[in-house]
Amino acid sequence: MIRASRAAGGTLAFALAGLAVTAAAQPAEGKPEGGVVHTSAIVFNPVVKKVYAIDQPRSEVVVLDTKTGTVRRVGVGAVPVSMAVNERSGRVYVANSSAGTVTVIDPLTDTAAATVPVERRPYSIAVNSATGQIYVTNTFSDKTSILDGATNISKPLRTGAVDLIAVDSAANTIYLLSYESGTVTVLDGARLTMTRREGGKHAWGMAVDEASHTLYVARMGTGDVKALGRDAGEDTVTTAGRTTSSIAVNSKTHMVYAGNYASGDVTVIDGRTRRAVATVRVGEHPQALAVDEVRNLVFSANTQGDSVTVIDGATNQALATLPAGRRPYALAVEPGSSKLYVANAAGEKVFTVVDTSGIPGARQ
Repeated sequence: MIRASRAAGGTLAFALAGLAVTAAAQPAEGKPEGGVVHTSAIVFNPVVKKVYAIDQPRSEVVVLDTKTGTVRRVGVGAVPVSMAVNERSGRVYVANSSAGTVTVIDPLTDTAAATVPVERRPYSIAVNSATGQIYVTNTFSDKTSILDGATNISKPLRTGAVDLIAVDSAANTIYLLSYESGTVTVLDGARLTMTRREGGKHAWGMAVDEASHTLYVARMGTGDVKALGRDAGEDTVTTAGRTTSSIAVNSKTHMVYAGNYASGDVTVIDGRTRRAVATVRVGEHPQALAVDEVRNLVFSANTQGDSVTVIDGATNQALATLPAGRRPYALAVEPGSSKLYVANAAGEKVFTVVDTSGIPGARQ
């Protein structure tokens, strides 16, 4: 089952019972028994067409150039846990949990351009590419760090203790979720004013439909998805499956996908009606979801099944379940590409490249 708890040292561990959640890129040399899991541990940079994956035991980020196949490594701070990309500048931001810093990676040189101190134990990080502002949650702190992408200067904002971030760049709205209280803090990125909304106890996982400005929250404790509109009167709850812990949105079709960890399936919700329209069986213990809006495909990382399930967004049918390395737990999509990039929490690889080109029915 999923276990979300405050780990020793003040880091929020989103871990799986019996799962070693870190892995070395090469054959292990004293591989640690556990670590910190985040579904933003691998990202695709659309500016330079590169994939960035966290190698936590080595405090490095592995960079794959998808055009040339070249692999490089960038040293970052101790215990990197999550990343975010500015989709205009191409800069990559890495939250280093034990170091209490954010590393800024230059996408042209694949080097650390800056190291920015933040609050203690940074965990989640997100970028508003429209404004160039970066937001970092800090475990066991009541402050969220806001980093100016132009100056690399960070300032704390007292938001209360929060764990996850989702950004609506078009509306310049930042959503901050507290797992323990279930509160969603809605931050106005321009005025830095805040309102509080009810997310739900043991809510874990957020995704924004930027076209409709709707936030979707996966709620593990109640096995459902809460939709938060711009006004609280627009909020609704849709029943999903058992232990709903991951979520993804296709902003082009307004379809919402909720991964149900315990029941091994994905609930498909029509965001326009807020109703569940399908349940798709995937692999064992889905941990993360991702959407390719160009191909209208949905991917489920099945952590205990060592696989990825590919779902057709048009028919809500599972097209294939493919091997994806040991303990896949995070996904990066290159829109329109047949390649899927999967972070692995066990085995010899930091990440696995999955080729989806031969799947019958998948749009190429």
